[in-house]
Amino acid sequence: MSAPKEVAIIGASLAGATAATTLREAGYDGTIRLFGAESNLPYIRPPLSKGYLAGTEERASLYVHDEAWYRDYDIDLHLGTRIARLDPTAGTVTGSDGAAHRFDRALLATGSTPRRLPIRGTDFEGVLSLRTLDDSDRLREIIAGGGREVVLIGSGWIGMEVAASARALGNAVTILERDPVPLAAALGDELGAYFADVHAAHGVRIRTRIEVDSIAGEGGHATGVGLADYEVVPADVVIVGVGAVPVIDLAEHAGLAVGNGVLTDSSLRTSAPNVWAAGDIAFAVHPLIGARLRSEHWANAIDGGTTAARALLGERIEHDAVPYFFTDQFDIGMEYAGFGPLTSGAEVVYRGDPSSGSFVAFWLRDDRVVAGMNVNVWDVNDDIKTLVASRARVARASLRDPDVPLLDLLDTNEASAPGRRAAS
Repeated sequence: MSAPKEVAIIGASLAGATAATTLREAGYDGTIRLFGAESNLPYIRPPLSKGYLAGTEERASLYVHDEAWYRDYDIDLHLGTRIARLDPTAGTVTGSDGAAHRFDRALLATGSTPRRLPIRGTDFEGVLSLRTLDDSDRLREIIAGGGREVVLIGSGWIGMEVAASARALGNAVTILERDPVPLAAALGDELGAYFADVHAAHGVRIRTRIEVDSIAGEGGHATGVGLADYEVVPADVVIVGVGAVPVIDLAEHAGLAVGNGVLTDSSLRTSAPNVWAAGDIAFAVHPLIGARLRSEHWANAIDGGTTAARALLGERIEHDAVPYFFTDQFDIGMEYAGFGPLTSGAEVVYRGDPSSGSFVAFWLRDDRVVAGMNVNVWDVNDDIKTLVASRARVARASLRDPDVPLLDLLDTNEASAPGRRAAS
């Protein structure tokens, strides 16, 4: 496959900016056009609910590169430009302003958008979601001085991080969650309860099995959250954190195969031979488990942007990184590596005592580690990734023993060949 003359990257996201960086680092000297609907330079999202929201990280630290970098590396940057049409056959993208741009190969990195609640009152002032840098700026302006009643609807990772940041700034914080245990869908009941207990110890009110009916307001401003039993939980600001949905309209209208994202092969190539997809939207075949996987975490954006860029240049490469994410909440620093879909019903094995605040949890299926989470234990996550990727059978006693190095658990005779399906 010959090198393209013109590459269009739709989405000035972390995945998109990483792809542009990778192309130049690989020596590609053709045209790169990077389109972003936001007016901000490409940035990383984790600090939006953590350090940046809490005021401990500066705005400049969020940017993937400063503005000069894009000039120096001859990236044709189109910020504030929403692409309205992608035509893989003609090799063109068209902006909402009607301007058309050619490409030989394109990368879709359009990310996700917050899921909306189908209830009354979500258009009141003071009802926010957190996805973009501008969202974080608006929320920080409201809560930075403390003394506010902050109510979060939903207790996913972003919701729990925002709750911790808001509480640390001196606000009263209430989390309303429909399920019995926060984070249970990601971690299971036991570890979800662990995080809930940490929040409760820091004064966060967590209410579970709650059905939200509406947002109450007065004078156009939110004043509380109405529940199904007619109770109104008072609020100065309401943050809706009930997940995100991939932005796939452009791909769908272009005729690409979609379903829980944009369908790609293991090299992130879509059903159109000249279009790749990366980041939140890529529902990609993962070679380590032989099934499709979609991840909305920043590490996936970096790994996917790198893989797609190298693939569209003709390199034979697969998107085979073990999924990874991290969180910081109060005095908890946590890293997680592994395949979340395989942890449902899996056995949880601990190295260390969770009550001590420092431990590692492993999820086992058929004696193989499918995911691991280190909490306030450092310099072990790379070993966890290696253990997950190896698909080696492990002995539980050794897995529990902190004196046994994790890599000593590998048994190459038991490891399955890459590309075979993990137990399900």
